[in-house]
Amino acid sequence: MMDVPRHGPARAVRLRPVGDDELELRYRVVHGYRRAFRMAGEGPALVLIHGIGDSSATWAELIPDLARSHTVIAPDLLGHGASDKPRADYSVAAYANGVRDLLTTLGIESATLVGHSLGGGVAMQFAYQFPERTERLILVSAGGVGREVNPVLRAVSVPGAHLALSALRLPGMRLQVGLVVRLMKLLDTDLGQDAPELLTLVDALPDETSRNAFIRTLRAVVDWRGQVVTMLDRCYLTEGMPTMLLWGDRDSVVPVRHAYGAHEAMPGSRLEIFEGAGHFPFHSDPARFVSLVEEFTGGSAPADWSREHWRELLREGRPAGAVGEADSAYSQAVERELREASERSAT
Repeated sequence: MMDVPRHGPARAVRLRPVGDDELELRYRVVHGYRRAFRMAGEGPALVLIHGIGDSSATWAELIPDLARSHTVIAPDLLGHGASDKPRADYSVAAYANGVRDLLTTLGIESATLVGHSLGGGVAMQFAYQFPERTERLILVSAGGVGREVNPVLRAVSVPGAHLALSALRLPGMRLQVGLVVRLMKLLDTDLGQDAPELLTLVDALPDETSRNAFIRTLRAVVDWRGQVVTMLDRCYLTEGMPTMLLWGDRDSVVPVRHAYGAHEAMPGSRLEIFEGAGHFPFHSDPARFVSLVEEFTGGSAPADWSREHWRELLREGRPAGAVGEADSAYSQAVERELREASERSAT
């Protein structure tokens, strides 16, 4: 465990009960599209951004605890959950814009962002595009910090993948896939850890519109070679931004080595590893997850962004020693990722 420096006294926490009606989906129309979200609690804003194929429902069991001391906003990203699924731009930059616009309609000017998987990439992109509106970053099994990703996602990104997704919903297929999943769990594989959760994402794609939105989103960030966008080359810009990384050490989707690479590239970041957990550590150990989020938000001051500091960081560029000693095999691998990043950077 590595801690960021503490900035001033911890914030006083005022607990309040959260009503069931606060956890229900709400809707706002932004740019002509219906966007679903959950909103609960009072206090500093905490935005929970889900991963690909998922929805705000993935946070449902955590929201009541987090909402005792925060205003929690958990959107269904466009193309996901109960939000509209148009033929649209599903890039991480477009998602960051969508989060900004939803927060603006809700009257929220700045927030701590918690992003899982694709949502971690969206959170990093939001902080890059709108640093003045980002108080802290909490990245959970985040995409966008390395090329490697589960081979299944690479396969789904190729042409014709929508037919395979449709086939998974044919009678009898779910049973066969379930048998394979149980076998992987019995063999104690990392993919076996995550397979049940990943199958629920397939169940959340009941029609062609949902599947098309899923594939458009996936192809914006993954191709047959792996992840196609990265923020690794710009992680040095998080200097002064309180950042915490949470990862399962048995993540079969985004390997835990990405956590160490991001931690090295993000000055002053804090890294917490969930032993035995897969790609969804907040499901594996929700109590520890909530405790870490509350401790981190209560024990760190919001980022104090200034245009002058941002200009200085850009002019100085990435520090030469940002990834550790040159003779470290791991650091050399991170350096290779950084050299390749220019062709994959999100804009």
